[in-house]
Amino acid sequence: MKQIVQRLDNGAVSLLDVPVPPATGPKVVVRAHCSVISAGTERMLVEFGRGSVLDKVRSQPDKVRDVVSKIRTDGLLTTIDAVRSKLSTPMPLGYCSAGTVIDVGSGVDGLRVGDRVVTNGAHAEVVAVPHTLAARIPDGVSFEAAAFTPVASIGLQGIRLAQPTLGESVVVYGLGLIGLLCVQMLRANGCRVIGVDRSPERLALARRFGAITIDGAAGSTVEQTLALTGGVGADAVLLTLASDSDEPVHESAAMSRKRGRIVLVGVTGLHLSREDFYKKELTFQVSCSYGPGRYDSRYEDRGQDYPLGFVRWTEQRNFEAVLELMASGQLDPLPLVTHRFDVTQAEAAYTAVAGDRSSIGIVLEYPGDQDPSGANVRVIEAPRPFNAARASGAPTVGVIGAGNFALRVLIPLLSASGVNLRTVSSAGGTMGAIAGDKFGFQRVTTDLDEIFDDDQIDTVFVLTRHDTHATLARRALERGKNVFVEKPLALTEEELDAAAAAAAVSAGQLMVGFNRRFAPFAQRARSMISARGGPLSIAMTVNAGAIPRDHWVQSAEVGGGRVTGEGCHFIDLARFLVGHPIADVQVVSARSGRSVLDDIASIQLRFEDGSIAAIQYYANGPKAFPKEKIECFVDGKAVVIDNWRRLRRFAPTDAVLGRSWRQDKGHAAEIAAWTDSLKRRGPAPIPLEELIEVSRWSIRAGELARRAST
Repeated sequence: MKQIVQRLDNGAVSLLDVPVPPATGPKVVVRAHCSVISAGTERMLVEFGRGSVLDKVRSQPDKVRDVVSKIRTDGLLTTIDAVRSKLSTPMPLGYCSAGTVIDVGSGVDGLRVGDRVVTNGAHAEVVAVPHTLAARIPDGVSFEAAAFTPVASIGLQGIRLAQPTLGESVVVYGLGLIGLLCVQMLRANGCRVIGVDRSPERLALARRFGAITIDGAAGSTVEQTLALTGGVGADAVLLTLASDSDEPVHESAAMSRKRGRIVLVGVTGLHLSREDFYKKELTFQVSCSYGPGRYDSRYEDRGQDYPLGFVRWTEQRNFEAVLELMASGQLDPLPLVTHRFDVTQAEAAYTAVAGDRSSIGIVLEYPGDQDPSGANVRVIEAPRPFNAARASGAPTVGVIGAGNFALRVLIPLLSASGVNLRTVSSAGGTMGAIAGDKFGFQRVTTDLDEIFDDDQIDTVFVLTRHDTHATLARRALERGKNVFVEKPLALTEEELDAAAAAAAVSAGQLMVGFNRRFAPFAQRARSMISARGGPLSIAMTVNAGAIPRDHWVQSAEVGGGRVTGEGCHFIDLARFLVGHPIADVQVVSARSGRSVLDDIASIQLRFEDGSIAAIQYYANGPKAFPKEKIECFVDGKAVVIDNWRRLRRFAPTDAVLGRSWRQDKGHAAEIAAWTDSLKRRGPAPIPLEELIEVSRWSIRAGELARRAST
């Protein structure tokens, strides 16, 4: 299938060949008939991408501050690599699509194959979304009209926050696509609507929909609004425009009545004046996209709906409300259509978005001759022959997972290592297709069997979410393949035991992504402390940074929690530096009231030779503070690694043994060591029993962190 993507470094829009995604879990797979370009949001993305470096810097001051902070802590070259990778990786565009259901997952209720639905899917011939983000299209509503539903729902959520009542005066400030849809919905709600814009064409459309209009170019917006409301002011103002200026908020306050409501649906400057709001006791609120459920992974990824009795209007129920307005004739988006393009004309469509300010509703149409069963193309073949490395015995690799870390770090290293990149798989297909196109994989798939059943693939990289690691690793090992699992290996001891049993009898070799032990500074540090007379004492400070509590990494079931999912890196590094098995672990976690904060924890390790290690894992530190510091004390001397940029020795005076402009956490050396061992058919870089040992203690540490105060 075809999907539209854009690069942020140069703004280039292109069509990408993507395998059809599967209907897994709570998802439905939908064959698109048409989709709508969001003129506001997508215009900003296109303009950002096509802008110069200076334009990008000016438009993203917060991101610039983050980059400067990263340079200070991680180094210039590391930061440049990260920024370049982010900007050069294409991103999917679009979130307004309508089509026909061609497949449903096991966790889907209320939808079946053949249903006409609207979704927040991207601009693609086939999309897969959780059933909570799909709504059935009523009879009599066309696909083209229905495709406007998600963008209309953005406006509807803003209206709900404004809480208009019958007969109230509401100003819609900005008559773009969302603003004109809001005019119609507010009229359906019995409101007196005042539309403000500078475009004569948009003002005319607003009047057609029943609004009183004010030409913003005349410069008397506030005075005219007060005149139209008998000097009282508007009951509510919806800001549905895109502007860098603070003036729209100032004018909204000036045109509001006492205790009026202002809701920001679009984008505008937010340097608020207390005086504007104080005397009138105005309320100001920012609306969040389609409504409740947005950015909640349980709702949007896992399809867990909110009970209607507690949350009346969710994303999906807002979709349904919009569709009912269309069915009743109270909302008609078709007069807003200014352009129609075939999806193969994607570049021309986005040229119109960026260059034609008169554009409002831009519709993309998809071929009508697609296989009604879904054109079940789950594998895409690229016409690339195996490279010469095949003859030298280099591994032939299948990669499962193409997230940010995979695209930015591991897959580029694999591409440079001389292995044969055979197949890449991702759940949705898009990121896998991006990886395949960027790094030259022979095949891209959304079907895992294509990797496990392919006899040409002898090595599998598992780069997925943590809860899938053990199962996928075991499955590959049982097929006799070599397996690299990005940490952690498992989330429970039962999973770990099953993976260990499979590895013990497999013809393949198991490797876990404990990269820090391969870092040059870690290797040098160990060489300096290996010939010691007494026990080693290690102090590690990890400024891990905050991750929201509802992020999947924090979940014990999905991510394992941060101690197991990320802290395992430092447990392994301590094991490597000491060189002896772990004997015991103790964990103390922070608390907030009755809640355990297991991502703010002190992990104490004791080793069989009497050595100790204290890992201070903190999620509550500032970004400006260095992320990692490792201090080793033994026999009257100390060796210190400062954030993987400097190596120091105190014996007894301070001496800097190494500096680097680029952080090196050992990823390249790790991949090189493992692929070399496979080529030579030699022993694994990390013995199997050590991988299992570190993984087991990491799982136990995570469990202790979660119940540290119970």
